[in-house]
Amino acid sequence: MTEQHDHTRPHRHHYDEEMLSVEEARDRILSYFDKLPAVETPLINALGQVLAEELVAPFDIPPLANSAMDGYAVIAADTTGATSGAPVELPVVGVIAAGQLPERPLTSGTVIRIMTGAPVPENSDAVVPFEDTDELERQKSGRSASAISINVEALPGNNVRDAGEDVKAGTTVFGEGVILRAGQIGVIASLGRATIRAIRRPVVAIVSTGDELLEPGEEHQEGKIYNSNAYGVAAMVTRYGGVPKIMGIARDTVESLEAALEAALEIADLVVTSAGVSKGDYDVVKDVLSSKGEIALWSVRMRPAKPLAFGVLKRKDGTRVPHLGLPGNPVSAMVAFEQFGRPALRLMMGKVRAEKPSIEAVMDDPIHNYDGRRVYARVHAYRDEAGVYHARLAGNQSSGVLTSMAQANGLAICPDDVAMIGAGEIARVEMLDWPDDIF
Repeated sequence: MTEQHDHTRPHRHHYDEEMLSVEEARDRILSYFDKLPAVETPLINALGQVLAEELVAPFDIPPLANSAMDGYAVIAADTTGATSGAPVELPVVGVIAAGQLPERPLTSGTVIRIMTGAPVPENSDAVVPFEDTDELERQKSGRSASAISINVEALPGNNVRDAGEDVKAGTTVFGEGVILRAGQIGVIASLGRATIRAIRRPVVAIVSTGDELLEPGEEHQEGKIYNSNAYGVAAMVTRYGGVPKIMGIARDTVESLEAALEAALEIADLVVTSAGVSKGDYDVVKDVLSSKGEIALWSVRMRPAKPLAFGVLKRKDGTRVPHLGLPGNPVSAMVAFEQFGRPALRLMMGKVRAEKPSIEAVMDDPIHNYDGRRVYARVHAYRDEAGVYHARLAGNQSSGVLTSMAQANGLAICPDDVAMIGAGEIARVEMLDWPDDIF
């Protein structure tokens, strides 16, 4: 989704060829992921999952022709010429409520009171809404309800829903690979299914590292910081369809980190760690990760989130689990997960690779690119009175200022080889909160 504007693109410069581009890092990471197995899933829990079976309708929906209104089932020809000034009065010979079956066919010259959704009786070919009769007047005056005056001429088919109007028996309702949204969930429920086979949700174990961390809820201590990374990443895992498992804090010792990773490997389809992967960090995290499997430490040509680790960790039974090592700065961790964790979750859930929905927006503030890395600037995008998209920086852009992520609804991108996007120039903005499955 884009808006085009005629603005001059800024000056370009060269970048450091030794770093991986975002695309190179993403491709390497995603080569390790594939679709997870399908499981029988309660329908109420299947929102956002991918259907792993073909659904064929076992019966018509609706199963019988039924009334679209509260009113009177009639034979249309019996109402010929009816008007409010010259109504046709017909005897009422029964009532059909929703969920009931008609007790008899409708005979010419009679009507049956019928409720919305109730099956229309045999021979009836139209329903007259109650407001097109004198029902209310009869109720107010206490007159007999054994007959009714019809004030309109009905046409065949009026207010009657045909059997199979929604779904015909034997037709394929949904094929394998369909993403289950609210509409699909409702249709599947209408077929009588309480469970469905769907690609299961990936379990993501999140391990935070560092002696400086406190868990939310613990008493504040000088020199300590709360473990925001785990909760921010867990929220993103949930947002993108996974099941987050916060494994707690691993301290800066081999024993503590090994214990946390062992617990994570027992349950996880993906292990995510935060901190300990930068060049200046202590070697505890790197050493333990290397001892547990294969790990590569990369510099990615992006800001924030330059340092990144990726590899596989080995379980005791020899099976392997992918590992994504995020930077420790909270914004860096979230931006890195957005670029690399989100697409990995999509592949595990059986969804196709898809870029984030984006817009072209006029920048209200400049984006500076000081070192030839792709900049993901936190912005708030909006439309002006003319309907043109704009974006303004969402506060301080330091990778440690997490409130800027809370104020942002998108990431404005300044390419690797662009030194600056000035105010009034356009930038592509990846929208954080728009659905990912818009192609």
